Amino acid sequence: MSTIMDVLVVDDEALARERLVRMISRMEECEVVAQAAGAEEAIKAIADAGPDVVLMDISMPGEDGLSAAKRISTLANPPAVVFCTAYDKHAVEAFEAQAVGYLLKPVRQEQLEQVLQNARKLNRMQLAALDNMNQESSHSARKHITAKTRRGVELIPLDDIFYFLADQKYVTVFHKGGETLIDDTLKELESEFEGGFVRVHRNALVSRDYIEGMERAPEGHYVMRMRDTDSRPIVSRRHVSKIRAMLAEM
Repeated sequence: MSTIMDVLVVDDEALARERLVRMISRMEECEVVAQAAGAEEAIKAIADAGPDVVLMDISMPGEDGLSAAKRISTLANPPAVVFCTAYDKHAVEAFEAQAVGYLLKPVRQEQLEQVLQNARKLNRMQLAALDNMNQESSHSARKHITAKTRRGVELIPLDDIFYFLADQKYVTVFHKGGETLIDDTLKELESEFEGGFVRVHRNALVSRDYIEGMERAPEGHYVMRMRDTDSRPIVSRRHVSKIRAMLAEM
């Protein structure tokens, strides 16, 4: 992408478009090159203005944003798509449509700046690779975990997850980007990702890909030793023999 990121704003509500335009005007590295009130206008604006990023609402009269994003992804040089919507229920569908960001209205300045910075990191070659990956995995298990955070709705790549830890009614994902609370239960995760994650404690599921071994802690209990992280999930006594057997086969 060029030094200045060209942005197309798509929303059927004029006030919503104007608000995003004002927010983008405060960012030195971004410039709004076109606006559109619907899908057809957006497709035409992409052809005419060649934006790097499209900020698009999902719920619009006629063709919705999800359908428009899928059309955009088939273009020869598709821009990155970021959804700005009042609803979080479309998050997974949005990323299946090759979106690189998902913001909940009312969008805050810091959220917008962060998602545009992330979009800048995805060049067109990476977007094409993402498109191929989504097509290949469209009928397989999900490759991301959905999390609703203060920055909006985010997807955590499954390959980046070290382990899941349950604490009362919450489950925390420990991953390469940090720690994130999610709504999934440990039981649901264990069932969905059987084979990829192993239960080491009643409150912990660990990724097989990051397991290096099991060792005894100074306190006397066992913990999992994992690569790329200093965290050591506790192994309960009832799971020790199973983990030993698994490690012997690895």
